[in-house]
Amino acid sequence: MTSMLRSGFSKRHACGAPAKPLGIALAVAMAAGALGASAQGVEEIVVTAEFRAANVQDTPIAITAVNSEMLEARSQTSIYEVAAQAPNVTLKPASQNQGPAMVAFIRGIGQTDFNFALEPGVGLYIDDVYYPTLTGSLVDLMDLDRVEVLRGPQGTLAGKNSIGGAIKMYSKAPGEGGGSLQLTYGSYNRIDVRGTADFEIAEDRLYARVAAASHHQDGYVTRYDYQCLHPSSNVPTYIQGRLKDCKVGSLGGKAYTAGRLQLRWLASDDVTVNLSADITNDDSEAGADVLVRVNEARTVGGAAGPYWDPAYAALQGGTAGYQGTSIPGTDGNPAYLTNAFVPYGTYRGDTVLNDGYASYSTFLDPNPTTPGTALSWSPVAINPQSTLDHWGLSAVIDWDISDNFQLKSITSYRKYDSNWAQDVDNSPINSQMLLQRLEHDQWSEELRLNGSFADGALDFTVGGFFFEQDGTLEANVNLYYAQFNFIHGPDPTPSHNYAGFLHATWHVNDDLNLSAGLRYSDDEKTYTHFRRNPDGTLPAAACGLVPFVAGQGLPEIAPGLTVGIPNWVGQAPNCALFGLYDVSATWADTRLDWRVALDYRWNDNFMTYGQVSTGYKGGGVNPRPFVLEQLLDFNSEVITTYELGFKSTLFDNKMRLNGAVFYNDYTDIIMTLSSCFQTTPATTDGPGPCALPFNAGTAKVPGAELEMEFYPTDNLMIDAAVSYIDFEYKQTVAPITTSMVPPYTPKWKWSAGIQYTFAETSYGAFSARVDAAYQSSINTAAFNEATNHINGYTLANARLMWRSLDETWNAALEITNLTDKYYYLTLTDQYGSAGATVSGQPGMPRVFALTLRRNF
Repeated sequence: MTSMLRSGFSKRHACGAPAKPLGIALAVAMAAGALGASAQGVEEIVVTAEFRAANVQDTPIAITAVNSEMLEARSQTSIYEVAAQAPNVTLKPASQNQGPAMVAFIRGIGQTDFNFALEPGVGLYIDDVYYPTLTGSLVDLMDLDRVEVLRGPQGTLAGKNSIGGAIKMYSKAPGEGGGSLQLTYGSYNRIDVRGTADFEIAEDRLYARVAAASHHQDGYVTRYDYQCLHPSSNVPTYIQGRLKDCKVGSLGGKAYTAGRLQLRWLASDDVTVNLSADITNDDSEAGADVLVRVNEARTVGGAAGPYWDPAYAALQGGTAGYQGTSIPGTDGNPAYLTNAFVPYGTYRGDTVLNDGYASYSTFLDPNPTTPGTALSWSPVAINPQSTLDHWGLSAVIDWDISDNFQLKSITSYRKYDSNWAQDVDNSPINSQMLLQRLEHDQWSEELRLNGSFADGALDFTVGGFFFEQDGTLEANVNLYYAQFNFIHGPDPTPSHNYAGFLHATWHVNDDLNLSAGLRYSDDEKTYTHFRRNPDGTLPAAACGLVPFVAGQGLPEIAPGLTVGIPNWVGQAPNCALFGLYDVSATWADTRLDWRVALDYRWNDNFMTYGQVSTGYKGGGVNPRPFVLEQLLDFNSEVITTYELGFKSTLFDNKMRLNGAVFYNDYTDIIMTLSSCFQTTPATTDGPGPCALPFNAGTAKVPGAELEMEFYPTDNLMIDAAVSYIDFEYKQTVAPITTSMVPPYTPKWKWSAGIQYTFAETSYGAFSARVDAAYQSSINTAAFNEATNHINGYTLANARLMWRSLDETWNAALEITNLTDKYYYLTLTDQYGSAGATVSGQPGMPRVFALTLRRNF
């Protein structure tokens, strides 16, 4: 739906709804729409979802559109915050293990993995330039004109990987004049500086616009030295000197600066050239993860078992025990990884702290060097960082060839480097620790020819899309629990997407429109694996194989594949990785997506539509094989969506009410397993680490959405949204079962906001706003378990705003998480696997901020 600034300080917004209210809403809308609308009230919102500017109320697509004034009124400065008011949309900052990235799902379709081998399920665009990776997608809402969230597959309109939907952000264009300087101070020493300036360089010909943003804030999770707080424990300290309050640092701190320069050249009456250059430097702390739970049955040594998995030990003829996860203690005994390092919650074992924003992470492998083992390269420490250097150039050329034909060219180059650290166990006991580095660059070119025939009865767009990207992933992977310590990569992953598309709308009469579209896509991706020891040498020899024995567990490494199991216990370090060096695999596919839509305007204020559309997310090959047998590919996932919707402006133009129902036919769904070997019983995982993408099955997914914005009076604005989705697998591949759901897919969401503008006084104008948003429970992994389940929660924010009578000064006081709710944004679940821990990323507690802005 939509959001715009009304007169003065009054604003409005739109959001989504469920199945039950939809029929009632439709009946009310049809009746109320016949009443007509005055010239005053909700304003027209212009979007470009179908390649040309159109009123959102005339566009037969489920869209949430939010303008810059509403983003400010809701205290939203990052793209993930927009999801709170968007129905069936989930956007979260990624957890520590995914680095500076965003988890994005729309209508149950998305992606949680940053790796280039896997594609996002939601397309992200800024000024029509495609951002192809999760890394770098958690963008600042800097100097934006609007955000459009398109729900449902955009296979013909947006193309590559927009199977769930697309998020499109549009910057304010040069030539609007004016500028501003804004300062913010808030909790955790938050200091923000934002500024814009607009210049006319050559009269009526050349304009420039500069925007910059800087955000610095201390971390809200505190890192403590465990021994300092627990001097009687046998856990060693790694800090020299005296600590104040035993604090060694923080997690979740932010430090980034971004800027953008735009030039707008009116080359002639028919040609406009828009050039843009942007840069972001993010030097933040590692993500704000905390330890939630430890599987002590795996981490505390058992009956001298040679390995951590009973079935695996039985295959070797050993006893069914666990070797445990420990470091040398100060008393000569092992210091094991246990719930003693959990400082908050149900599984808290900490005897000192009771704090959900605390961590004992050290980002350190303290084990002594042990030649001939995975500890050959210990000890090692890494910097708790999360950095991103990202820049790009783009050129958009618009040529009005004639009254009936327009040509648009969108050319872009982008590049980024990113580094981030992860202390997976969030404790002083090294279970697993990673330092990862991504390098990525991309070229893209899109050409669109808009045309009109038969006195405007037929509008069409024909075009082509050329996209090439290359990137590498390199990681220091220290998996002490698995006796692995190696260098992953650098793994190059070049890929391309070439597409041609056609979209046309036949205006049958003034009220009836028939739209259709086609897009042909050609994809190819090559992944090359390199695995080395930390000193650069290659694993010396292959491990021996323990042959598969029926009835003793370990039935398959992948569906239908039963092989010997690499036995690396007591052998050369990293021997399981032998042969995974300069090994390439290529995946390629072609797709034809289509869309048909019919819309009918019953009167000036009420329109209904129906559409059928398709989309896909590209397949690939497993980027993280820990043995050659895991080097498997997976197919593209595809969807066909059937959707009915209405758009209405009601009650003398005081209300905008939009709704949709949909049904997804979803096949070859791509999910990622954390255990490749499924043992008997199924709750026992296999002996080695695993991160295997595979096609999990098919699903039928009905859902509904409703969005409303309402102006009962000139001073009062109310917006609300509600959405429902019933994701149901119809066929699955083990271990996924039909009772499970994809990650980050709440069945219910709702939001509501109310804003009141007080009468102007000699001191200026005041406005107050309160927002609340709810999401029902979710799981954060494809294999649903209690250890990756997040309960539903409601969050509330409040904001008090003031502006001077001449509108040159603005001030605002905001409070986010008004009720100080403790909740998790993400959970990283390795409880059932050999990793044996659950870590969570809590959302920020209640915080305040005070903002002052000067407009020029």
